[in-house]
Amino acid sequence: MTPEQHDEAAETLFQAEATGQQCGLLSLRYPGMTLDDAYAVQSRLIARKLAAGRKKIGWKIGLTSRAMQDALKIDTPDSGVLLDDMAFDNGATVPAGRFIQPRVEAEIAFAMKAPLAGADCTRQDVLAATDYVAPSLEILDTRILRADPETGKARVIVDTISDNAANAGIVLGAERHAPDVVDLRWVGAIVSRDDVVEETGLGAGVLNDPVTSVLWLARRMADYGQQIEAGDIVLSGSFIRPIEAPSGARIAADFGPFGSVHINFA
Repeated sequence: MTPEQHDEAAETLFQAEATGQQCGLLSLRYPGMTLDDAYAVQSRLIARKLAAGRKKIGWKIGLTSRAMQDALKIDTPDSGVLLDDMAFDNGATVPAGRFIQPRVEAEIAFAMKAPLAGADCTRQDVLAATDYVAPSLEILDTRILRADPETGKARVIVDTISDNAANAGIVLGAERHAPDVVDLRWVGAIVSRDDVVEETGLGAGVLNDPVTSVLWLARRMADYGQQIEAGDIVLSGSFIRPIEAPSGARIAADFGPFGSVHINFA
């Protein structure tokens, strides 16, 4: 793709979100689109939002589970940017029409107290740079059709990355934990919709350890001249499948001793 096509694709996504009307698959519009192209589109999309007054508050990591990687036939996670208008209070209600096709995932969030990046970054560096970990929900949305209506072709990884890794919202629980006193591999959640259990899972579903997920992001950023900043929130990746969140849904995640978090949809 050319730089002009990167800008064109980013504007298409920006307008899709603004109007609530999904666009077609970028992977069909731009055959041969690469991962670098997708991240370039994402970067331009975020720049468009920052220019409109939004502020970056962190990062999300996606496609960390083996099941999701197998589904998209990839062997690497992806990442997106968290912005201030994506943050919802625990127990808040998402206004009707805010999202197109919202889904929810349970994750462990890392709040950072020091910058973190570099190809030589270690697991201990991640723990030292983390202020606390907390239970969280990520709200996903897709500004791109999940499948092309004419060919039936499903969206692929470059579509998802371009669309800011399907990022739409974040909800943090009230509990705070030191990252080095909790074995995050064994932190689990029971996730319900309208009081019916939909999914359960353990932190080990995220690359065997959510800390490894944050480490992947820190190392990947070295290739793009970026870093995790002090004050950033990092969503380490979901250990459950996405749960559909139609109008009227109540989503609650019980992390046991680790805490709880919930969100409602008007």
